[in-house]
Amino acid sequence: MDDMIGVLRGSHERLKKLVAPLDDATLARPSYASAWSIAEVLSHLGSQAEITELLVDAGLGLAEPPAPEVVGAIWDRWNAKAAREQADDGLAADAALLTRFEALGSAERARLRLSAFGMEFDFPILTGMRLSEHALHSWDIAVALDPRATVAPEPVEYLVDLLGPIVSRSGKPAATPASVAVTTTGPDRRFVLRFGDTVTLEEAADAGETPAAVELPAEAFVRLVFGRLDPAHTPEVTVQGVDLDELRRSFPGI
Repeated sequence: MDDMIGVLRGSHERLKKLVAPLDDATLARPSYASAWSIAEVLSHLGSQAEITELLVDAGLGLAEPPAPEVVGAIWDRWNAKAAREQADDGLAADAALLTRFEALGSAERARLRLSAFGMEFDFPILTGMRLSEHALHSWDIAVALDPRATVAPEPVEYLVDLLGPIVSRSGKPAATPASVAVTTTGPDRRFVLRFGDTVTLEEAADAGETPAAVELPAEAFVRLVFGRLDPAHTPEVTVQGVDLDELRRSFPGI
């Protein structure tokens, strides 16, 4: 778990370095998340950091989980900030959450448990969720500044193994059941995507009898699942018996 927090720390430092030279006009430019400017992505990371700290308090029994009206008020406050404030305060809130994570002892991490927003949380789930949103939203900013940008390899090493719940949450069910063998590189993994009434991702020793297959970098697979593998930002991908555009439509993004 310390390793994942170290990866989060590295992601924070990369984002801080990326944002540091941006002037107000650049902060107002659209990010990859087209509904948000670069500043608004940083605002989202800041508000979510603040909400996650409340979840930590609740998980340790120090407070009740944040009610919807509390979360809504936090979002409203961040949305009302000027672009420069969103950027500066977003990075500050991100750093504060990281410091909180780092300060928790092993006993506190082990006992952290809570139910909120219809989900069950423990410390690994909280940190994994934060790493995924941080890495992908950092890419939303980076690729708006440089179309060649990719998700940093250190988070990808973790995120590729945390995709199962995201696939089940964001994947679109299919009227006709289908399976797709997925092979990734950097790191090397083998999975099977299964589409039906639900969508699942399972580890697989080999592709087996699955007629449909896709081979791609793990970084690209992470972005596919999070709805960020559009044709303009797709590396070399090998597909067999499946339409890559159909896979893209199966994961509209979260």
